[in-house]
Amino acid sequence: MSIRTILTQDDPALSKVCHPVTKFDGKLADLLDDLKETLSDANGAGLAAPQIGILRRAVIVVPDPELDEMIELVNPELLAQEGEQDGWEGCLSLPGMWGKVKRPNWVRVRAQDRYGNWFEIEGTEMAARCYCHELEHLEGHMYAEHTDRLYTAEELDEIMSQEEKEENARRRRRRRR
Repeated sequence: MSIRTILTQDDPALSKVCHPVTKFDGKLADLLDDLKETLSDANGAGLAAPQIGILRRAVIVVPDPELDEMIELVNPELLAQEGEQDGWEGCLSLPGMWGKVKRPNWVRVRAQDRYGNWFEIEGTEMAARCYCHELEHLEGHMYAEHTDRLYTAEELDEIMSQEEKEENARRRRRRRR
């Protein structure tokens, strides 16, 4: 296993459609292990093979950071989606930038594991957001295409602080009623 370099937004590999995985062998296992180690080192929520320059349909997702579980998805496809959520997203290939993106609130994904066995997995809220975000990388797309503007971490902190103040004010008004 090794930590790979994560490509950033200007790299042409990030805009290419990835090829399906057809061989479930040691080379794929090494790729998945490298994705996991790289993701863990970067402290991210997901990582797709094209982000390390490999144009194969493989991603790693951390659907719930509190569980410290990494899900391997090979040849994933979105089967169903419901609802809608608006939320902040970042990307390891756009370091230090954030954007507000609409995503489904629930998704079902079909994928293969490292041995070629098919399975389905569902996710809500943050997990649904992560699955959609990573699967888009396999099609050569990035979340920045879905947002009106990218914000720096400092700008995001200001926005979050202001939203928290507004929410606290709403709570105080409700308690007075």
